[in-house]
Amino acid sequence: MGEEIGSECFTPEDRERFRQALDRETDLLLAWLDTHRDTPRGPTTLGFEIEAWLCDAEGRALAENDAFLEAMDSPLVSRELARFNVELNTSVFTAGPGSFTAILQELRDTVKRAGRAAARFDGGVLMAGSLATLPPEALGLHHMSPQARFRALNEAVLENRARRPLHVDIRGREHLQHDHDDVMLESLATSFQIHIGSAPGEAHRSLNAAMVASAPVLAAAGNTPYLFGHDLWEESRIPLFEQAVESGGFADSARGPIRRVTFGSGYLHDSVGELFRENRDHFPVMLPVDLHHPPEDLAHLALHNGTIWRWNRPIVGTDAGGRHHLRVEFRCLPAGPSLIDMLANAAFALGLIEWLRDAPGDGTAGTPFAEARDNFYHAAREGLHARLRWGHADPLPAPRLIRHQLLPRAAEGLENLEIDPGERDALLGIIAARVDSGQTGSAWQRRWVAQHGRDWAGLVRAYRGWQNTGAPVHTWGL
Repeated sequence: MGEEIGSECFTPEDRERFRQALDRETDLLLAWLDTHRDTPRGPTTLGFEIEAWLCDAEGRALAENDAFLEAMDSPLVSRELARFNVELNTSVFTAGPGSFTAILQELRDTVKRAGRAAARFDGGVLMAGSLATLPPEALGLHHMSPQARFRALNEAVLENRARRPLHVDIRGREHLQHDHDDVMLESLATSFQIHIGSAPGEAHRSLNAAMVASAPVLAAAGNTPYLFGHDLWEESRIPLFEQAVESGGFADSARGPIRRVTFGSGYLHDSVGELFRENRDHFPVMLPVDLHHPPEDLAHLALHNGTIWRWNRPIVGTDAGGRHHLRVEFRCLPAGPSLIDMLANAAFALGLIEWLRDAPGDGTAGTPFAEARDNFYHAAREGLHARLRWGHADPLPAPRLIRHQLLPRAAEGLENLEIDPGERDALLGIIAARVDSGQTGSAWQRRWVAQHGRDWAGLVRAYRGWQNTGAPVHTWGL
């Protein structure tokens, strides 16, 4: 979905042509996966995306991403759905000695340049799971970025829903109900996404591991308690995004048996190809664009996959030499609170996924899929107050499970990747301190509001001030 498309109006013939291309490319990918099943694992690669807000001095959204991109002039920055959102990307790194230090330095440089670019129109850049000052009326087509792919996606979602409004109904500490006539609600949820390279023969175990790891990592990383002035979940982005583009598979226009935004339909058994078959067989094509690529580029397959938003999803890429590569996209984490917090979350996720993937079995540590899925939503709703199951054992309070079982396993995983002991201990130490203090980003925001009241502009200013210090959230004061 990151590339622009040439049209936003499609005919039945366009859909049939795209469907044929998708069938052919899916068969090619399945054949490639089969022939490369025994390809040795190479060095693990890492990449990151941060979806960020453009804000004015009062913490209100600024619809200036065109001006921002022009001022930034960097291939590491791109537009998002709303004019007040941008995406900050990293280069591709190889996990190993010094890798997290290098990642942090590049991110600091990018964020510093982003701040200078935003200052040209009296703005700033904010990394947060949402923006507490944003009212519902700001989320309209007048604030949609002007690219054809966004207009086409909006039309496709509404068409697949028989033009029914998107309905948000989130019961948390308070109850939010809201109807919306377009997909702009999606832009209210801003994420930190981790891309982990994987060998073809083990990508299915990596995806299974990512599903199991999602809940404890998310429990320690909550940063989105407020939407439209309502106090909801620790990570309110999760239900919001699932409802903001709610669109099912073939069985029904909006509520098919498999949703397009989902935790998943089950673990994988033998190959990541199982998910690409599911993509082809269960999801209508949303953007039947003629991409003018040869089948070997898998361009139609990649575009279709980009319109199915599993919280952990496989990504297939093709380089200039025609070589395919796979990665797992770990999509459930919020942006913020600080760069070092996000890297600590990434280290926890990466280490835990590595440990799970290499443990005996299918990458799940014996955790049934239904329990992994329930864990995920408990963690999103309750954060560190959740009780989580691991390995089909009795549920434990999330802090106890993380501190006594999972952080040591994540440390083993990072050691296997040859992460420097100093980097490993510092980053996982931030997770440990956050868990011990109970102060996630969501907890800090709620404590600030408890002390200062529901002054949303004041909350955003205070949050931005602490974020700009670079300090981890467990050290933030009120």
